[in-house]
Amino acid sequence: MNPRSTSAVALVVAGLACQEVGAALAFQLFPQAGPLGMVMLRLVFSAAVLLAIARPRWRGHSRASWIAVLRFGAVLAVMNGFFYLALQRLPLGIAVTIEVLGPLVLSIIASRRASAWLWAGLALAGVVALGGGGWDRLDPWGVLFALGAAVSWALYILASARVGAAFPRLDGLALAMTCGAVLALPFGIADAGTALLRWDLLALGAAVAVLSSTIPYALELVALRRLPASAFAILMSLAPATAALAGLVLLGQRLTVLEVLGIGLVIAASIGAVRAAGRRAREAAEPVG
Repeated sequence: MNPRSTSAVALVVAGLACQEVGAALAFQLFPQAGPLGMVMLRLVFSAAVLLAIARPRWRGHSRASWIAVLRFGAVLAVMNGFFYLALQRLPLGIAVTIEVLGPLVLSIIASRRASAWLWAGLALAGVVALGGGGWDRLDPWGVLFALGAAVSWALYILASARVGAAFPRLDGLALAMTCGAVLALPFGIADAGTALLRWDLLALGAAVAVLSSTIPYALELVALRRLPASAFAILMSLAPATAALAGLVLLGQRLTVLEVLGIGLVIAASIGAVRAAGRRAREAAEPVG
């Protein structure tokens, strides 16, 4: 691996670490602001940063483009809401592992290969192992919220592609994040209440936004210029592992051997699905005859 690729790998890993540190910090603030209060703070501050950087045009967009932005914003709000509600009830590593099933299933469906059933079976085995011998040991609402986040993440990928095609640079993301923040406002205010009047909590909310969104996104953009998309996707598949490590180190969340095995199986399925999708894309690009 050349130095340029090595530095790109380090950037992706650093971005994943920042993201999980931000999630751990948000978890520690749940007793004060509630999960939906933290979602609101994360989206509001992320939107403010993106608007300052992108400075998007508010006029001159078609009705279809605005509908795409509104859908993307709604998905952002719902995805973050489900994830933080799951994080309130499940260990960080398990919540992220279940959430990763969304893009994994989307990748398996898109691959249209016989080998996709292998990765689907491996992922299923990982999900069964996550139960640690009994799903009743995990909070059922937490699992449902994590599954909601998984579905939302798959929808996020589809919505992001549509908005990216309709808007230049970061304009679409900035507008969608603003819409998501507005949608999250009433739920966040109801959940956090008067805690939102505390400057220290607002500062920590801004830190969560920077750690969970701004820094990872910036590092990923730089890494994508130095790494093939397939290699980048494989590295992103390691998110459950970094989340489990962050949960252990920062929150003291210990996992059983079966839960660790489940996380490993889901990661392996994600990497396999990404590699299969990459092979299919290369085959489709090859000239016929």
